Amino acid sequence: MSLRLYLLRHGETIYSRTGGFCGILDPDLTPEGHLMAQAFAEFYSKLPWEAVYVSPMKRTIATAKPLCEQIGINMQLRDGLKEIHYGKWEGKTADYVRENYGDDYVRWLTEPAWNPPTEGETAVEIASRASVVIAEIEEKHPTGNVLVVSHKATLRIILCTLLGIDLGRYRDRIQALAASVSIVKFDTHGPLLEVLGDRYYLPENLRALAGT
Repeated sequence: MSLRLYLLRHGETIYSRTGGFCGILDPDLTPEGHLMAQAFAEFYSKLPWEAVYVSPMKRTIATAKPLCEQIGINMQLRDGLKEIHYGKWEGKTADYVRENYGDDYVRWLTEPAWNPPTEGETAVEIASRASVVIAEIEEKHPTGNVLVVSHKATLRIILCTLLGIDLGRYRDRIQALAASVSIVKFDTHGPLLEVLGDRYYLPENLRALAGT
């Protein structure tokens, strides 16, 4: 039996609905986001889980909580799973950032691995802290199912790191909509992507919601 890593993005927030930059800001889930978390718990509680690792933000904790309560397991909070720090862009729209931080925005769009949002984090920095958590999981849980509940940019960067994709292309190669889950199996030849960005466990009305 191999380790299977389930990488779950938190449910809908007001920022994932509108597309504003939200990293260290700490909004709760919307009512629909809570329903997404409950739907995940109902569908995936049938699996035997070894552990649940969670970013210590309201939106990720609220997403993990229904499953943890249903299966009777404690979530383990890890700072390494937090979202990218958007610096001066926190809470702003892309149009605002383009107008007020144009040069930084262009550099970030072109090469986000090494160019951060203004006073924020690079993809390389996020990969470094998130990789510590993934290494911990691999060491403690060589087999079984482990859930990681994190954020859009962080999960895409984790996937790029595991799959050997250039970190500078994380925004171009990987999608991670609200409440989507990707599955990576740690096999003989290394990490194998089995599922990317699945939301078919959600009821159709939640799956059809517009959002980023």
